[in-house]
Amino acid sequence: MPIGGWVQPPSGSYGADTPDSKRRFYNLAKASGILKNLVCPDAIPASRTDMLRVHTERYIDLFKEVSDAGGGELGPSAPFGKGGFEIAALSAGLAIEAVNDVIAGEVDKAYALCRPAGHHCMPDHAMGLCLLANIPIAIEAARAQFGALRAAVVDWDVHHGNGTQHVYYDRGDTLTISLHQDRCFPTGYGGIEDRGSGNGEGCNLNIPLPPGSGHETYLSAIDTIVVPALERFNPDLIVIASGLDASGLDPLGRMMLHSGSYREMTARMVAVADRLCNGRLVVVHEGGYSEYYVPFCGQAILETLSGRSTAVEAPDMEMHLGWQPSPRVVAFHAELIHEMAVEFGLAIQDK
Repeated sequence: MPIGGWVQPPSGSYGADTPDSKRRFYNLAKASGILKNLVCPDAIPASRTDMLRVHTERYIDLFKEVSDAGGGELGPSAPFGKGGFEIAALSAGLAIEAVNDVIAGEVDKAYALCRPAGHHCMPDHAMGLCLLANIPIAIEAARAQFGALRAAVVDWDVHHGNGTQHVYYDRGDTLTISLHQDRCFPTGYGGIEDRGSGNGEGCNLNIPLPPGSGHETYLSAIDTIVVPALERFNPDLIVIASGLDASGLDPLGRMMLHSGSYREMTARMVAVADRLCNGRLVVVHEGGYSEYYVPFCGQAILETLSGRSTAVEAPDMEMHLGWQPSPRVVAFHAELIHEMAVEFGLAIQDK
């Protein structure tokens, strides 16, 4: 939210997006002992060549210029300070490293703890706290190194992945799927009617879910739409745009997920990746603004990706379970999801 006027600045960092949710996620993973069993490589920043495969030259030049001058804002809701360009380049570089290592077989699966996020960034401007399009930059870098690649991006951030959608809207080599809170951000957008164009027709699927949808509705959407769409597309690589802001404690979403939701959603993606693309699965961090709860959602994903359990127990699970929608509401949501599946050609209309 903007500060000023009657809005008092928060303590510490600007706005909802502070470093602490990522720092505390890393610290929990370290304290749990799981990092001892994982490969944790460093990454080099994305190069100008990497960026220009996705972004316009004018945007990259202006971003660097404004960053060097002390920072500013090159798109709606996307402020940054001095050095923001270099930090964003390192974030994109981490996504590149994760994708390349999985494709090369250096690791089985990967989680890139990137910041700033990338899924709102357009080729020619920043947006929604996203300064570079991390996932498209990583996918295009992989294509430049390894050749033709059918990639699928599954975005479960609570906000629509509009930047990734824009980059691949007319391309048939990349399937983009976004599960998001309907009309949340970009404000007023749902997107079910936007399916791609030209060579990309049918390769863009939006699954706008009602606020408060909860655990069972997300799993229903994955089972009914996401997995069948992946099976139809048959990718060589699956990348998850992993926003952790659909939790019941997030200040920027209203979707009522909990750490167990992310554990089960990840398990489904691991299974489909193992079945379709030799296990090639990369999870790239996007949103997530509850400093208290993001670490537990992230920990659940790490444990599921690695197949390792730890002693970590997410707090307040009874509260999260009590917040879940009633069976009647879940059944109504299931009907909406089935209707979407029919529209996408992934299910048959009930007689």
